[in-house]
Amino acid sequence: MVALESVLVVAVAGLVTALATGLGALPFFVVEDLSDRWNVALWGLASGIMVAASVFGLVFEGLAEGTPFRVGVGAVAGVALVAVARDVVMDADIDPKEYEEADFRKLVLILGVLTVHSFPEGVAVGVSFADLGLDGGLQVLGLSVPLLAVVMTLAISIHNVPEGVAVSIPLRSIGISPPRMVWWAVFSSLPQPIGAVIAFAFVRYARAFLPAGFGFAAGAMVYLVLSEFVPEALETGADLPSGGKRELTAGIVVGVLAMVPLLWI
Repeated sequence: MVALESVLVVAVAGLVTALATGLGALPFFVVEDLSDRWNVALWGLASGIMVAASVFGLVFEGLAEGTPFRVGVGAVAGVALVAVARDVVMDADIDPKEYEEADFRKLVLILGVLTVHSFPEGVAVGVSFADLGLDGGLQVLGLSVPLLAVVMTLAISIHNVPEGVAVSIPLRSIGISPPRMVWWAVFSSLPQPIGAVIAFAFVRYARAFLPAGFGFAAGAMVYLVLSEFVPEALETGADLPSGGKRELTAGIVVGVLAMVPLLWI
């Protein structure tokens, strides 16, 4: 049986990543808006961190635990689940440029759409804690915490900041106050601690599925980058001299380089 103490640790880690989304609203306490150049660069940073953490951390760890086939099956399942979820929710086809005209019901729908990709990120955190309490981790308050879990929690937290900015921009346009923007940004990521706990409990009860679990989280996150983050960045930067490609590439490179230390964990 999974110890309550371990579940609480994972839940707190997931909550930390959700709270980090609120950081994306903080700039709006002092500025009216962020430039398209900065928005594109932040999306690139988030994309680079997500892909590098998925490959260097989750995929490599999955291969250490099982065969490429099992990791691959998990990755396909992760892509499929996110794709189906997007098809179900994204039928709303909401244009971010029309957020300023949104009423309360439409605003709730917008925030619901933004939560679709939060759950897989929580899963990524949860599976990274698979070895929680076992030998070989960092000692935190008397509990052995896997180094991968620490890095993954930090990576998802950093990645969530641009998402907080994305949530805050339409809220700002309809006159929502900065403190409430922080709340809505955090709200959009609340599925993450839930996903983290569910994934952690599953891989602890069914250890044989751990390689597939790593693959699932990696596949889901890479698919999100390719289907949502990169297109969003290019749309935001469409009016920039390079169409946003230069800023996006720079952000991706910085994000990947920040995750390179995962190769030596």
